[in-house]
Amino acid sequence: GKMVEFAGWSMPVQYKDSHIASHLHTREHCSIFDVSHMLQTKVHGKDRVRFMESLVVTDIAELSDNQGTLSLFTNKEGGIIDDLIVTKTDHGYLYVVSNAGCAEKDSAHMKARLAESKAAGFDVDLEFLHDALIALQGPTMSRVLQEGLKEDLSKLTFMTSTLATVFGVPGCRVTRCGYTGEDGVEISVPQSRVVELTEKLLANSEVKLAGLGARDSLRLEAGLCLYGNDIDETTTPVEASLVWTIGKRRRQTKDFPGADIIIPQIKAKTARKRVGLVSTGPPIRQHTPILSPDGKLIGEVTSGCPSPCLKKNIAMAYVDAAFAKNGTAIQVEVRKKAVPATVSKMPFVPTKYYSG
Repeated sequence: GKMVEFAGWSMPVQYKDSHIASHLHTREHCSIFDVSHMLQTKVHGKDRVRFMESLVVTDIAELSDNQGTLSLFTNKEGGIIDDLIVTKTDHGYLYVVSNAGCAEKDSAHMKARLAESKAAGFDVDLEFLHDALIALQGPTMSRVLQEGLKEDLSKLTFMTSTLATVFGVPGCRVTRCGYTGEDGVEISVPQSRVVELTEKLLANSEVKLAGLGARDSLRLEAGLCLYGNDIDETTTPVEASLVWTIGKRRRQTKDFPGADIIIPQIKAKTARKRVGLVSTGPPIRQHTPILSPDGKLIGEVTSGCPSPCLKKNIAMAYVDAAFAKNGTAIQVEVRKKAVPATVSKMPFVPTKYYSG
């Protein structure tokens, strides 16, 4: 792998295949992404749901056993501290996966809340895991993985999770989710056996290793946010078009951080909105200015790349709400030149999550 520094980790940006070959292999076959840098946490104790709901916008209580959901840590100003996946396991704990780039901030945030909760008499504890995490993503994932599992993968639907022995490696948590828009799983595996498991998966000719470069273009085609680019502490869930993460009950109880700012925004709308863009010609990159048809500055690109599948440029951006409707013609300023672009619905490439 060609290694780069990322969030204090040395990470493969690509392997011997080109970024585009790797991207297309994931869309047509399946790829392994080493995402062991992500922060994995278990929340224990009988007040674990109440504790977690004091930090995030989602209705965790309503999740079924072994069901997970995307959620958001928010601050008092309504900004997004991080996005995360919370799974309510049937083993008496919540399993939480959050971003590597926010690992120190997230763990400090959870620890501070833990101290307050314990002082208030909550029965809750945090356990930060040191397990590896690999993502197996692509349309042939279930065929490849089923060979090494006694559990029936057709019963493990999108955003559900199970503990399993995978290709002879016990104590793995398999969650049907990912960051590519394809059918896939993330497998949390004891560190001492992750190489062994990866080699067993790679023994199947369908499977190749993929790096951060392909991961980024795949998630962008799937319309998925990257923390630090498309969402951060200055963006609210409403501006970021992530209102769906806010549970119905939580909208009524208004008892999550920043609720007094976020809830009114749902009705009143916001001055800017996260949207998708498509264009032809020169690629659109992060920080590219966005102009109205008459040349006024109306926003900025937060992520962009040429789409290997669509053979045109795709991007995510925040624009003035008046220009946020799908199909709106706008301009992007690339190298001091205004280039036509169109506001587009996301995902850019249809997602293929497995719902049974």
